Amino acid sequence: MSERVPILKIGDVLLVSIQFDLEDQMVMDLQEDLSQRIVDTGAHGVVIDISALEIVDSFVGRMLASTAAISRVLGAETVVVGMRPAVAMTLVELGLSLGGVRTALNLEQGIGELRRSRRNGPVPR
Repeated sequence: MSERVPILKIGDVLLVSIQFDLEDQMVMDLQEDLSQRIVDTGAHGVVIDISALEIVDSFVGRMLASTAAISRVLGAETVVVGMRPAVAMTLVELGLSLGGVRTALNLEQGIGELRRSRRNGPVPR
């Protein structure tokens, strides 16, 4: 059985902290688990913390974008936090814009971003 990424609930936000490099099956498990948790909890936001990742590739970039898209379809906005400068540069060099994915420097700012957008109403899709 593959390792699962923990999903924590903080109010109406789900926190996904990625602490290790993900393989294909782990990403599929994460997307399935997260989708179910969004539905079960009625979460309005998802924060994906990637501060433990030192490198990313196109696979991780696509995973972040597709996870955010799945969450958005289920009514939860996604913010990716903890991106290291080298990771940001790599994503740009790979041509991955992470469309539909908002970012913040850290967890506190990410949750604040979700709270502000919730107060201001839904973001047009």
